[in-house]
Amino acid sequence: MKNVWIGIRVLFTCLSLLLGCMFYSAHKNSIKTHRMKVKNSSKADSQLNVFFISDVHRRRIPTKLLDKVRLRSSSVDLVIIGGDVAENGVPSERVKSNVEKLSTLGPVYYVWGNNDREIGESVIREIIKGVDGTILDNESVRIPEHPDWIISGADDPSSGNTNLQKAVSYTEEYTYQLIAVHNPSLFKKLLQISNPELLLGGHTHGGQIRFGPFGMQPQGEFKDEKEHAQLISNGFGTTLVPLRFGAPPETHLIKIEYKKRSETSRHA
Repeated sequence: MKNVWIGIRVLFTCLSLLLGCMFYSAHKNSIKTHRMKVKNSSKADSQLNVFFISDVHRRRIPTKLLDKVRLRSSSVDLVIIGGDVAENGVPSERVKSNVEKLSTLGPVYYVWGNNDREIGESVIREIIKGVDGTILDNESVRIPEHPDWIISGADDPSSGNTNLQKAVSYTEEYTYQLIAVHNPSLFKKLLQISNPELLLGGHTHGGQIRFGPFGMQPQGEFKDEKEHAQLISNGFGTTLVPLRFGAPPETHLIKIEYKKRSETSRHA
């Protein structure tokens, strides 16, 4: 009987340590830096710096995360919030504070996640408006300081409002396109109707809790392929339980080198 109690105590201790590690892992502040060059540009003379964060959920954005970004890049041209900046039960003041902190890095562009409207669509709209941010409601807009570029965004499929064709359409000439959506399941369809340089998504949390190759969702990754690059992020926060294992939280600084060209744009 004594050995049984010893075994139970050892098991309880191991479980407590595991849960502690999972909680600690879930609250790390990691920034992954990715570099890419757009096609047909061998000698870049300009650079677009993008900070991407998705799936904040219940977490608070710490000042030290922003300080890390500033150390890695002297400037950020745009901050893209890839959905799920909130979920049911998250105080609107926390969401507002998080978005305001992110806006100190650069202009904010936001796409809807599947959980955001749980605190009220009007609440989210007011928060983004408060930082002069742009909600990409199935639309494309030009990036002011980099007029060769447009950024496109689509609503999340959970809303029933997704219109990918409208999202990627732009009537004026441009050279480069960046597309942001919350759910990367849209990537395949987007590539059938557009020719972007970069696709960004989140939603999967990298499985959030995974053991080696085994998880509910694939591990997030950045892939720079021949025709385009794409990023699926593990996300910054957690959902259901504040734990992570094998899929650490992450944010992303993407440095895109490109050459401004005087010839006619390849898109219309």
